[in-house]
Amino acid sequence: MKLGIGLQQRLQQVLAPQLIQSLKMLQMPVLKLEQTIRHELATNPLLEELEETEVEKEETNEEAELEIESEKDDSTTETDWEEFLFDDEEGYKVREPRENQEMQFEGTAAYSANLYDHLLEQLNFLKLSEEEHLIGEYIIGNIAPDGYLSISVPEMAKELNIEPERIEEVLKMIQRFDPTGVGSRDLRESLLLQLREKGLEGSLAYRIVDEHLHELDRKSLLQISKMMGVPIERAQQAMNIIKSLSPKPAQGRFDTAAMPVVPDLIVERFGDEYIVYHNDNHIPRLRINRNYKNLVKRGNKTPQNTKKYIQQKLEQARWLLNSINQRRTTMIRVMEAIIERQRDFFEKGPAFLKPLIMEEIAQMVDMNVATISRVSNGKYVQTPLGVYEIKYFFNSGITRADGEDMSKRSVKQRIEELIKHEPPDKPYSDQEIYRRLNEEGIQLARRTVTKYRKELQIPPARLRKRVAESTK
Repeated sequence: MKLGIGLQQRLQQVLAPQLIQSLKMLQMPVLKLEQTIRHELATNPLLEELEETEVEKEETNEEAELEIESEKDDSTTETDWEEFLFDDEEGYKVREPRENQEMQFEGTAAYSANLYDHLLEQLNFLKLSEEEHLIGEYIIGNIAPDGYLSISVPEMAKELNIEPERIEEVLKMIQRFDPTGVGSRDLRESLLLQLREKGLEGSLAYRIVDEHLHELDRKSLLQISKMMGVPIERAQQAMNIIKSLSPKPAQGRFDTAAMPVVPDLIVERFGDEYIVYHNDNHIPRLRINRNYKNLVKRGNKTPQNTKKYIQQKLEQARWLLNSINQRRTTMIRVMEAIIERQRDFFEKGPAFLKPLIMEEIAQMVDMNVATISRVSNGKYVQTPLGVYEIKYFFNSGITRADGEDMSKRSVKQRIEELIKHEPPDKPYSDQEIYRRLNEEGIQLARRTVTKYRKELQIPPARLRKRVAESTK
């Protein structure tokens, strides 16, 4: 009994660093991964980079070994996190389709911190339970580049199978992060958070935003002063404060427009099959330096402190190699499951994207939702239809009148098309768009049409008409 407890404690102590490193590797985009690997190469003498000729030679040897092995046993087994800890893998070598080895992606640049990294760093400073940290990571993963939360609390609760109240608690913590107003669900909440940060909660500016924000674009300064029962000078001061606030909390601070998109995964079609492989062109091929390993095996000939140092670096090297391989395997499995569920998208195009939540993919690949979220956020896949963020394939949906499921993105695309082809002198109101969608069997509330139009950053009909008239 004591032996069992001791073994369990030892496994937990060894496993924790491996899991931590594996999770960190999993959430890194490919450029950040390359940067991390090159840093490890520079600081760990047990790691060495394979030259291109050595990679080809080892791949040839591997292929021969695989052919012999396949004659013995055609079965394959899945490797989980724990098994990877004891894997005696001596190197990280990626076998790509031969015809794709020369594929190059233009615009490669060094990875720089984005809003996701900035928020995650702040999250890691908090003393949170495992569940709270999982919720926090998921919330951060669903914050758009402008700082707004792109998913509702009920939707997150459904995805994570956690009470909405728990998610609200963690969201309030994140809403205290820098930049002020981040994690807001709408403009009103963002402005109120910014005013609260300035110590202006309960002020005239706070009251105006809290009670009358939706009316400000239709009210004059005199009307606002009368509405709030204050002199016009005080109303002017309050409005000046409101105008000084940022309508988009993260705008300008984490501008990624100039950053190149380098896909982590590549999907290619061969006949009726879609093959997924990792884009490893930028990642160094690694192996453990055998010369240093041999020093450990020399017994008393190697000084004890040298042997201890080498053993420590050997463990770090193995953890790194296993984490890289686990990241690669996990991402490919998740993308293969996505393709299976979104087959119509790959066959027919974006209009056929189906509703899909992360929980479905998590069940298919026997992983938790947090792992799927790490794979999806900030990572891209090159497909025959173009480059997409992996998160693109996840979205809730609506049901048409004929019972067919449609994704929210498909509905938004249809709204965009209607507005694109509307008469310039008589733009469609939200009510008209709602009516036309219903005629097509797309049943949703009029307020939802307005919400989707705003999310597409399309102005209302009266403003679209002004723009059309000004261009005449």
